[in-house]
Amino acid sequence: MTILKKPTEGVFLPRVITSALLTLIVVPSTPAFADVVELEEVVVVAHPLSAGGLAQASTVLSGEKLDEIKGASIGATLEREPGIQSSSFGSAVGRPVIHGLGATRVKITQDQIDTLDVSVTSSDHAVTVESFIAERISVLKGPSTLLYGSGAIGGVVDVDTGRHKTEIPEETSGRAEIRFADVDSSVTAAARLDGRINDSLAWHLDGFTRDADDYEIPGYAESSLLRVMEGHGDEHHEDEHDEDEHHDEDEHEGEEEAFGILEGSRNKSQGVSFGLSNVGDRHHVSASFGFIDSKYGLLGGHSHEHNEEHEGDDAHDEDEHDDHLEGMEEEGIAMIDMEQTRFDLRAGYQFDGSVIQKLDVLFAQNDYEHSEIEGSGEVGTRFDNQAWEGRIELQHQTILEFDGIFGIQLNDRDFSALGEEAFIAPVNVESQAVFWLGERSAGPGTVETGIRFETVDTTPVDNAALLARSFDTTSASLGYVYENGSGATLSALIDYSGRAPSIEELYSNGAHLATQSYDIGDADLREETALSFSVTGNWDWDALSINATAYYTDFRDFIYQAASGEELDELPVFNYRQDDATFYGLDLSAEIELGVVAGGNLSANTFLDFVSADVDTNAGSENLPRIPADRLGMGLRWSDEVWTLTANYLHVDAQNSVADFELPTQGYEDLSFGVSRYMTLNNYEVQLFLNGRNLTDDEQRHHASFVKDFAPAPGRAIEAGIRMSF
Repeated sequence: MTILKKPTEGVFLPRVITSALLTLIVVPSTPAFADVVELEEVVVVAHPLSAGGLAQASTVLSGEKLDEIKGASIGATLEREPGIQSSSFGSAVGRPVIHGLGATRVKITQDQIDTLDVSVTSSDHAVTVESFIAERISVLKGPSTLLYGSGAIGGVVDVDTGRHKTEIPEETSGRAEIRFADVDSSVTAAARLDGRINDSLAWHLDGFTRDADDYEIPGYAESSLLRVMEGHGDEHHEDEHDEDEHHDEDEHEGEEEAFGILEGSRNKSQGVSFGLSNVGDRHHVSASFGFIDSKYGLLGGHSHEHNEEHEGDDAHDEDEHDDHLEGMEEEGIAMIDMEQTRFDLRAGYQFDGSVIQKLDVLFAQNDYEHSEIEGSGEVGTRFDNQAWEGRIELQHQTILEFDGIFGIQLNDRDFSALGEEAFIAPVNVESQAVFWLGERSAGPGTVETGIRFETVDTTPVDNAALLARSFDTTSASLGYVYENGSGATLSALIDYSGRAPSIEELYSNGAHLATQSYDIGDADLREETALSFSVTGNWDWDALSINATAYYTDFRDFIYQAASGEELDELPVFNYRQDDATFYGLDLSAEIELGVVAGGNLSANTFLDFVSADVDTNAGSENLPRIPADRLGMGLRWSDEVWTLTANYLHVDAQNSVADFELPTQGYEDLSFGVSRYMTLNNYEVQLFLNGRNLTDDEQRHHASFVKDFAPAPGRAIEAGIRMSF
């Protein structure tokens, strides 16, 4: 069985798209579906005190809005939201970058507990949370260290799966979706069911599958600047997008340049989860069990040649991987073979007449492993991550006029990477934290405050040459939310955050082929601290809504990678170092109702965001690496009881403020559209949809990506699908 296939020129997908178009036109309108397509009202659920407002900038996506933007990764799903971009590594991998901060500074959680994967260890490691099964995605933009830990200086992305019930559903419900895209011949399907056993027991089942070939790109895989540096010739022009004419023109040292198809961008993933909940008048207890299996190609950073030096059982197990690698050796495509098993437990109890009003317990245990397999079929490196995290939250009665929550959070992680490409030694990481969050009324608004103390211990395993470290961090915040009662909310927040260095920053020492670098950590790194200020305004009138956030963060001992200008193992050396740094920026979005046109409601929206980041150093450029470019977007939306039409335009500026040994990134334009039709069929609510992305077929390179110079985003894509619910 071939798990990762070579792109094929089939006719199945065009027929599916054609059929979907015909159905959109032919199936009669069904106004009875009008109630279903209304956008549901939601509140922020990633913060336990959000009911009274939130001083921190936040975004919540659910319902129809979430369905419209779902992508193959959590980063791709969120990358068009103001202030959020993606550090993409092909289509299978993408972590969100919030206000220019990513990796360990942005925590991704599933049902408010860390994903417990190794996605922060390297940019080619996928996040083990699936956007297509998400019921709601909540984003806290800015420091979120009080509740979620010292690493969350940039923000938190929480995916609510709906597996843990606090109410018993009255009847069985479900929804399913299948979609097809021509740019990578992909098929994606997801489904979920929720039901009841009796008045106190509920169950949940969800699953997904995705199968995608290497995706099409508008031109060369390598950027024009990189090609010029390597001596391939001048920049290609817009009329050089004919693969048959140009793919074989340029050769470098006897090897063809990749053109038209991004080799290694294929992926195949599937997962299934089951949940069971018991709910009473005062309590709820729920457990879920989930499994994910993912195999995806690696882009040009990994060796495709057979390496004679692989030794041992871990280096080569033909019987184990024959089914996964059929035909792969001839193609020379490296891949990651990942599996994760996760168990979650949640419980809550509502007290009566006690100082403690409510108790919540959250726990997750994770068994994660993946193998990085060379194009020859040999295992280069095995990653293993055994981890658990638990949190206890106690909501107390009003004390000194503050309603609040006391909490304890514990985390334990055993990480190892064994093999030729292992650049981090095995490490155990333990953390313990106590925190308090509170809010109280103050005049016309609400004061929000809190404090957290955390200890993080990192201990190298079986390696006396590496230094064990212990860090004590403190975080605190003070915010004010003002509502004038006529649709305007203003908030201000000051936040002090401490972050312990990650194991990558402390102990890296070796060739990191995914990023084509030789990474060297520093076991003497100090705690990183940040003092942040933000002001957020929300204005919601009858026909116009505006949201704006301005922020400024002053870092002390900011940890980053800096190029040394030297080479080891024919790779540029990047050292982790510390200097003071400043980040500031603005997110702005607006939507206006334009009125009734042709029997439907027409609205327009726009957004812009920018972030600027500088490091205070005398050792090189003051620009930090991979800071996203400025963006401006606008769109139109028309909908009636049956149809929804959308058109969106995005302009991304060039990024010329680059760090030493970092190439600038050219800007691009993006034009997309969407059309969907709603109907009811035999008591099923049905939505047929057709989307077009990157219709201008521009070469799009995300500056936040480690691989942006040899892995552009997909070219023009047409996607069709169907959603059903009952």
